[in-house]
Amino acid sequence: MGKSTCPLEHVEQATFVNEFEKAWPDVWLFAVPNGGFRHKATADTLKAEGLRPGVPDIVIPEWSVYLEMKRQKGGRLSEDQAKWLGYLAGCGYTCIVAKGWEDAFRQLAEAGYKADGF
Repeated sequence: MGKSTCPLEHVEQATFVNEFEKAWPDVWLFAVPNGGFRHKATADTLKAEGLRPGVPDIVIPEWSVYLEMKRQKGGRLSEDQAKWLGYLAGCGYTCIVAKGWEDAFRQLAEAGYKADGF
């Protein structure tokens, strides 16, 4: 029997974006590219322009939702991510930490945003 694999966070997030845009074609979202390796000069430039560690992965402005995507298994919030989510929730935003794209859809449905089939 083969070892089961857990999709990478990138795969979960890309799948979420794809499925979201099919389910809600008129609702816009965008990703916040905080992660990944950058050359120090690029990192310094982005930091000066306002890039901050821990900002959630996806923003859905129309719904005032911030979404932090994690893998289905493993993956946990960093201290910076937890602080940002607490701050944003305190500002009145809906904040979701999702373990995979299907969990993100389930939590959106619980928040009142239902898509056909979920």
